[in-house]
Amino acid sequence: MTYDVAIWEGERPSDDAIAGIVFQAHMVFQAHMDVMDLNDEPPTPRIRAYVHALLARWPETGKAEEVPWAMSPLMDQANGPIAYLNMVHSLADEASVFVAELAQQHGLVCYDPQTESLRP
Repeated sequence: MTYDVAIWEGERPSDDAIAGIVFQAHMVFQAHMDVMDLNDEPPTPRIRAYVHALLARWPETGKAEEVPWAMSPLMDQANGPIAYLNMVHSLADEASVFVAELAQQHGLVCYDPQTESLRP
């Protein structure tokens, strides 16, 4: 089981309900791109910088029990203006706080699809 968050570029939605609609729109678009086999859009510069900052904190080459990323390479979880990150549950508490705070520092939106709420 993983703990997932979505990070995207754009104006921060005014509430959780609107964030959920924006999140679903991103997911429908991503699914459409997958079906069309066009899902190789490189991450935008801001999303790329964000992922690099995450990897500066938790490199993928670290000890498995110390790395929160459930999937790697982490950059493959970024597509265009969105990154969908999967974290291992054992490290999700610590990692998710950092992920959300870093997103805010980078001017990105962080959304928790499990609780259907914006973070932080």
